Amino acid sequence: MAAPSFMVNIVDTIHVSAPAGSVPTTSLPLNYLDLPWFASAPMQSLFFYEFPHSTSHFIQAALPILKHSLSLTLQQFFPLAAKLMCPPPPLKPYIFYTDGGGDSVPLTVSESTADFNLLIANYPRDFKSLHPYVPELPPSTMSSDGVRVLPIMAVKVTVFPNVGVCIGLAHNHVAADGSSFMHFVRCWSSVCKSNGEPASAFLNDSARRPIHNREAFDDPNGCNDEALKFYWHWISSWRENLGPSKEILPADKVRATFVLAAAQIVKLKQQLTTQCKNSNESEQQLISTFIATCSIMWICMIKSEENYNPISSNGHDDDDTLHYFLFAVDCRSRTGFPLPVTYFGNCLAPGIVKAKKGDLMVSNGIVTAAEAIAKKVKEMESGALQEAQKGTSKLEEMFRSGHHVAVSGSPKFRVYDMDFGWGRPMKIEFIHIDDGGSLSFIESRDEPGGMEVSLVLSKNRMDAFTSNLAENLKAF
Repeated sequence: MAAPSFMVNIVDTIHVSAPAGSVPTTSLPLNYLDLPWFASAPMQSLFFYEFPHSTSHFIQAALPILKHSLSLTLQQFFPLAAKLMCPPPPLKPYIFYTDGGGDSVPLTVSESTADFNLLIANYPRDFKSLHPYVPELPPSTMSSDGVRVLPIMAVKVTVFPNVGVCIGLAHNHVAADGSSFMHFVRCWSSVCKSNGEPASAFLNDSARRPIHNREAFDDPNGCNDEALKFYWHWISSWRENLGPSKEILPADKVRATFVLAAAQIVKLKQQLTTQCKNSNESEQQLISTFIATCSIMWICMIKSEENYNPISSNGHDDDDTLHYFLFAVDCRSRTGFPLPVTYFGNCLAPGIVKAKKGDLMVSNGIVTAAEAIAKKVKEMESGALQEAQKGTSKLEEMFRSGHHVAVSGSPKFRVYDMDFGWGRPMKIEFIHIDDGGSLSFIESRDEPGGMEVSLVLSKNRMDAFTSNLAENLKAF
């Protein structure tokens, strides 16, 4: 698939800091919920907005407010302007912010001649078409005492003259999970919409301010020690595994977004609720919007793989082969986590569901999927702490299988409410799902109760997925 011809020109690169003297020099320790994310690629998101003005108008009128509001917001979310300090073993990594030490967020301003409407489309298009709008984190450096220093966040703002603007964000997952980072974006957009007024409600409402205190974490089972072993192996292997990623992805991959209407989801939930009656249990499964969407997407991913490649590469993908589904559980409000909802950092537990291929590929396989996911969701209500403390062992089992689907994002983030003063976003994309094994879930832009699901697959497999999804929706 030939990419359309267009130009992306860098206009300026600036560095935005919190107001001078507003944040003291601070060191934040990392815990067992942060450390496993060292091996993760940066989280990358794109927010597209309508902006029917010239580039010069943006630079003169919008950019100063965008920079000023970012500076004010970083006063509360200072870890994003800080550095990840990664010493060799047996020392521990930490986040370090230096007042007056030049800690800042790089903000690149660019201009593009690309077709804005193509970029925000839902239909399949070349997955690489969005890559020019994703910021790159600055390279790591090495301090004089042998500590590797990693930047945490970068921003790229691209103007499509007289059409739109894209705000691209990249951040290191070690510093913040999706809930924390979207809290930052929501605050920044609110301050920007108020023309950068320090009196913005988000900056003055104590109930909305991020909490950085790590003292609330109890570690009776030595989880931090186990997580540190993982980190020490990671940092010791830097030269082999952690240099700049040059992974070559298949050229025929396409990105598409599927919008499930509220009426479709209601019907799917009703049908699954009726059918999900496990004869071994007296209690009927509760099928939520999330569970229903996960179930149909998991089944369609498996079937699309079967349609495109019916025989696995090792020749042993039979009915007893286990397939896995992974979703992240925000533990801030779960039993055992005495943390406020505004805690800034990582507070996720892995919800891992597995089922045999033979049970998922039958005509009512979606019911098996829904029952398994619903059961895990219920278990995580009280067992999230235990799952989080198990570290990476179950994840390693899942990844070794070669048959897994993961979910990124959440409709609870309400990302389409992020208004920088230009109205609601026209489209939002998560670029870190480009590996093809993940789905992104966000709420529908156009109607309450709907869902948007984005994914990246090879062209042939995307065709198979589209067909399978249409058949499954029709069946319900």
